Amino acid sequence: MPDPTAPHSGAPQPQPQPQPQPTSPFEAFPPPVPLKVVVADDNPVVRAGLTALLSGRSDITVVAEAADGRQAYEAALQHRPDMVLLDVRMPGVDGISALPYLVRIAPVVMLTYSRESEIVQEALRRGAGGYLVHGEFTADQLVAAVRDIKQGRAHFTPTAAGALLDQLRQGQPPVGGPLPEGLGQADATAYGNAASTSPYVHTEVPAPPGNFGHSPAPVSAISAENLSHMQPDMAQSSSGWTSGRPAAPDRSRFQLSTREAEIMDHIASGMNNQQIAATCFISEKTVKNHINRIFAKLHSTSRSEAAAKWLGTAPGSGLGVG
Repeated sequence: MPDPTAPHSGAPQPQPQPQPQPTSPFEAFPPPVPLKVVVADDNPVVRAGLTALLSGRSDITVVAEAADGRQAYEAALQHRPDMVLLDVRMPGVDGISALPYLVRIAPVVMLTYSRESEIVQEALRRGAGGYLVHGEFTADQLVAAVRDIKQGRAHFTPTAAGALLDQLRQGQPPVGGPLPEGLGQADATAYGNAASTSPYVHTEVPAPPGNFGHSPAPVSAISAENLSHMQPDMAQSSSGWTSGRPAAPDRSRFQLSTREAEIMDHIASGMNNQQIAATCFISEKTVKNHINRIFAKLHSTSRSEAAAKWLGTAPGSGLGVG
């Protein structure tokens, strides 16, 4: 008599249960969250070039652009970025005026054409974590600076580093006198001393008055003592910067004439054809003819594309934002 408990040959066989695999200590970690950056510059061409350059990196994303200090402050409050790249000279609220409020939200790096020693020193007194002058760094160095400053490592291009060295050699703190063009005069006193140099903190920050006030907030002076803790980081982070005289963009490959180069500089600064014509004392038609030749030589189809190549912010370009 057959055993009733024996499995029939046609009956489905139970499937073996999968055995749990041992956990590997080398399991892949999730990709890092991209650094969030706010770009503040009144020149739309520069903003577009910086945004294109930084957004092309997998670990960096530009979350907002701003045309002046107030817009930068509002964008920082909204997006809580990891970094703010801030121009100095902007209409309305300039970068120096906005700086004390921005550093309470995120690290701030001055990214500007302004190379005056007193402006460099004042920006650092007000909490800037670095000072980069256009034309003195490559695109890769800018990206490295964004990453490093987030980690607390200061970055200075040669002009800014020279301003610091001059101050330390003199052995005297800056007098805090008026800056060129009234820069830094749009501060509010609402924050008092805490607004000037306090480290950035991700807390609720009250909005400054509508016009950022009129009296400068008090700031603490830089001295050899309170700069001493920055020296190792300065030495480490500045090793990749150009030394000696500020480097100039290598634009010889474009083979522009002197007049074409002049007009291209005006385009990169944000001028329209009418403004260029008035500045160069030529007709708008002549300006257009020059621009057509410039576009052909730069292999560009738009002002922004030409400016990105001219400034060095186009992908694959050599020297950075010129």
